[in-house]
Amino acid sequence: MGRDSGSDSGKDSFTGSYTENIGRRRHGGASSSVDPIPGPRSVLINRPEQRPKLENPLDGLTAEQLRERGRNYALNNGMGDMVDLFEAGAVVAADPNNFEAMDIPAAYKDALRIEVTHKWKQPKALWHLVVMCSVAAAVQGMDETVINGAQLFFRDQFGIGGSDSRSQFLLGLVNSSPYLACALIGCWLTDPLNQAFGRKWTIFLTCLISGLSCLWQGFTNSWQHLFIARFILGLGIGPKSSTVPIYAAECAPPKIRGALVMMWQMFTAFGIMVGFVADLAFYEVKSESIPDLNWRLMLASAAIPAFVVCTQVYFCPESPRFYMSKKVPEHRKAFESLAMIRLSKIQAARDVFYMHTLLEAEKTIKRGKWRILELFTVPRNRRAMIGSEIVMFMQQFCGINVIAYYSAVIFVEGGVSEHMSLVCSLIFGVINFLFAIPAVYTIDTFGRRNLLLTTFPLMFLALLFTGCSFWIPNETLRIGCVASGIYLFTMVYSPGAGPVPFTYSAEAYPLYVRGLGMSLATATTWGFNWVLAISWPNLLGALKPQGAFIYYALWNIVGFFLVLFFLPETKGKTLEELDLVFGVSTRKHAAYGARQIPFFIKRYILGDKDVMPEKLYDEPEDDTVQYNERGSLDISNEAAALMRSP
Repeated sequence: MGRDSGSDSGKDSFTGSYTENIGRRRHGGASSSVDPIPGPRSVLINRPEQRPKLENPLDGLTAEQLRERGRNYALNNGMGDMVDLFEAGAVVAADPNNFEAMDIPAAYKDALRIEVTHKWKQPKALWHLVVMCSVAAAVQGMDETVINGAQLFFRDQFGIGGSDSRSQFLLGLVNSSPYLACALIGCWLTDPLNQAFGRKWTIFLTCLISGLSCLWQGFTNSWQHLFIARFILGLGIGPKSSTVPIYAAECAPPKIRGALVMMWQMFTAFGIMVGFVADLAFYEVKSESIPDLNWRLMLASAAIPAFVVCTQVYFCPESPRFYMSKKVPEHRKAFESLAMIRLSKIQAARDVFYMHTLLEAEKTIKRGKWRILELFTVPRNRRAMIGSEIVMFMQQFCGINVIAYYSAVIFVEGGVSEHMSLVCSLIFGVINFLFAIPAVYTIDTFGRRNLLLTTFPLMFLALLFTGCSFWIPNETLRIGCVASGIYLFTMVYSPGAGPVPFTYSAEAYPLYVRGLGMSLATATTWGFNWVLAISWPNLLGALKPQGAFIYYALWNIVGFFLVLFFLPETKGKTLEELDLVFGVSTRKHAAYGARQIPFFIKRYILGDKDVMPEKLYDEPEDDTVQYNERGSLDISNEAAALMRSP
């Protein structure tokens, strides 16, 4: 669970100095004979004498005490054959950035050094896991967009292609039925499926449902039949969209967790692109015996990547945190799983020991048996939920999916032919994928919050331009401006509101409610996805393209202020350290966000380079928090403060 002392810890351009050092561990805690190495101090408050850090609960223990804890952990959990390894792992877990000064074997230091100097050097098993998760994401992308081209044909065949309100409603209902199923049923199956089968076998089951449903769509003969097939498809999409990001987040090293988890959105974008390719590839397919073969092949083609995932799941390890979350934790299996996806056993021992330590501390924030209520009643969980709900809601109401689902119709409204509308849609898909690639780097350096604060205003301008372009009387100029506006919007969306929501939601919640929290998050995004998909035909008819695009443009301004006031940064933290990131009270974070506005205007608009960003706190977070003589937070008081803070 090492920290990154490089670029991830630097100040960002908008959030100032708030996020960069939250979660830094105390230096020098592993050995009393080693002088502490100076490092960044937390900026939770400005008063140096009371400057608490989000401390490692192992802080302050001597090397011998740490070795004893590691030894006891190994002996008590069926790993007595690895006592020496866990003794060293416990010492490193106390201060992972200071391993060079520790009394551990040179071979262990060599392995840990590679982790620092080559953070992208990871074992093949981890990359195989990432590829499997990426293909699972592509399944979803294809599920979303193959309907785009198919509706050009089946809407007339099934009698729902008219301009009357009934036809518009039924077309929206058929297109949106998977997302209705996700919101009502599918996403809420995530937690019971994960509890029963684990992360990876839930992915297998949901991809199997998706693949069979896609084939089923190709054999439907009425809009009612297609509605049912697509509704069942949603039972696969919902739990899969919740589980895959959690699985990736729980297996990825902290330094590259954001990049690996956001592969979900990047390859969803890739699947969206492939869906448009399938639409275009099958557009001209004709058969004397099956005259409507083209749209049937479009819908059925999404089954291919789903079945590919089913064949790969067996070869991937289970999530180590799943093993640790069971009623009777399986520590050895968790270690063996981590050993597959870390370069060395010392890393696996360090991580599983530290994971166990923090999960034990995390239990102190639990209040009872009703986990669903604790999403709302425990302040730490509630703040995670608020942040997660904001990003999931705005991923839909920024307007992207009306383009993903109805781009062919939108381009036809702009004046192009049906075939050319699919070509334009394919270009949209390619841009959506290519411009998600920069987020692999920026999501862990520039940060989740900063990406959203930068891209929401630009998305507003792009959609405003698109809507106004429909008023241009010259057809050629109108088509060019509409296409340009959509493409510019997509370029900005893809590295921001595209990858951030699922990454953020997958990491925000503590382990004991992570499945439920992600269920709520994905139910939110799919629920509002359904609202968009079912309402767009009627919205287009009522407001015309100009009004419809301007309507969604304005939502991006709303999203900007919601992120500014209520969304903490999460980059560069272990999943367990985020307990204290969300210990910041909502009121104080909102006030901090408000103070950023004048700073940004002075610094980046008026050019005042001398103005410095304000820190998040001017006073201690909570008067009930107790610190020892060294300024360290005691973990039990820290957890209690999380529960009491407003």
